[in-house]
Amino acid sequence: MAELRVLSALRVEALAVGGPVQVVGMGPRRAATAVLRPAPGPVGAAMVGVAAGLLPGMAPGDLVVATELRTLDGRARPVPGARLVAAQLARSGLSVRAGPVVSVPRLLRPARLRELGLGDAVAADMESGFLADALGRDVPLVVVRAVADSLDSGPVGGGLRALHALRRVRPALEAWARALGPRRVELAAPRSFCAGVERAIEIVERALERFGAPVYVRRQIVHNAHVVAGLERRGAVFVQELDEVPTGATVVLAAHGVAPAVRAQAAARGDLSVIDATCPLVAKVHHEARRFAAQGRRIVLVGHADHEEVVGTMGEVPEAIDLVERPEDVVRLPYGPDTPVAYLTQTTLAVDETAEVLSALRDRFSDLVGPSADDICYASQNRQDAVRAVAARCQLVLVVGSANSSNSARLVEVARREGARAELIEDAGHLDLSWLDGVSTIGVTAGASAPESVVVDLVEQLSGLGTTEVHEHRTIEESVRFSLPLQVR
Repeated sequence: MAELRVLSALRVEALAVGGPVQVVGMGPRRAATAVLRPAPGPVGAAMVGVAAGLLPGMAPGDLVVATELRTLDGRARPVPGARLVAAQLARSGLSVRAGPVVSVPRLLRPARLRELGLGDAVAADMESGFLADALGRDVPLVVVRAVADSLDSGPVGGGLRALHALRRVRPALEAWARALGPRRVELAAPRSFCAGVERAIEIVERALERFGAPVYVRRQIVHNAHVVAGLERRGAVFVQELDEVPTGATVVLAAHGVAPAVRAQAAARGDLSVIDATCPLVAKVHHEARRFAAQGRRIVLVGHADHEEVVGTMGEVPEAIDLVERPEDVVRLPYGPDTPVAYLTQTTLAVDETAEVLSALRDRFSDLVGPSADDICYASQNRQDAVRAVAARCQLVLVVGSANSSNSARLVEVARREGARAELIEDAGHLDLSWLDGVSTIGVTAGASAPESVVVDLVEQLSGLGTTEVHEHRTIEESVRFSLPLQVR
């Protein structure tokens, strides 16, 4: 943990921030000669003050956290970890943008600054870039600026709103300072995309290339917000049901599988070009459901209600299948101990929790059979084994994945069963800095539907908090590849 040193150009800014603040003076000359007051231990420096907002729509009181500091002579310094602070401030209800901040030698209105060709800079001040040079590279730095002057508002009334916003930034800065320090990151491998997810995404991408935008997708192609947003930018349109798809369109069925009724609906319309992106491992479970039902067996599906994969599987033989989620659900099944029963499992479950349910089924039913091979997919199993291998040596495990991703949620549960604190995060912006207080070893993994790029960004943001050693612990190599449907080969 480092001691927080807040620096402001003006005393009025310091009063707004509250607490101990070092006033360095206004302008580049004073900022360039600033020196931190002596400290007994490590220090984190936070430059806090007002700025000019450079983007349309920015309003007085909006906060800007600098991801890069620039000066007009072309110098630039990245500020890693800045988006962690921006997210911390946003969780406090503040309006926050993260982006480059340029430092200029004199006061200029935002409209004049934009004429200088400042690229993608979101704000301008007169100190931050010069102060960063004075402090050097060894001092962790964060820059938070409140917009006082914008393209639509002047600096007088805007200045008061900016100062009011600065009154609320210190808690986030203190959380940032407590999170500073050297760390070891243990990367679990395998992680991120599995073969089924890669196949589903590639199906949509190829459909867009071959048939042109828009291509419609029923439900999320995989359960990840970043994947969905990326495909939307390329022209995919995600809908809940087929009746939202216009006449003559191309529609992709998501990787989780669908009930036969959905395919029948598409066929009945007769005007849709349908591409099935169901994961082959999910399709295997559907086939098993039909096979066991044909044998006259009652089918028990172990899974989570309302998950799309479960809905699709149960839709195959609705008259012959029952869902259980926990061992205690087994006793409520409406048939006797000698009934011929077959079990199936949702592919994204945790092996440990499934084993408890299967044990309860074996205890109750004398004629119980299961699939020829485990339904839990190889990727879920591998990622669970990988996170289990690193969790015991970590104080905190971060699982990258969306909240509606079943396999990602299972990774959190596996890590917690190993005794580690574990949190599910969509991306680095969902990391609460308070989790890092006193934590020197972090495990990182990602669900099978989460992009590796999000993991890379998370590690980069963590590296902005101090010296970071990154080690990958691989438990198995994956080489599975699934073929694509004929329509997009």
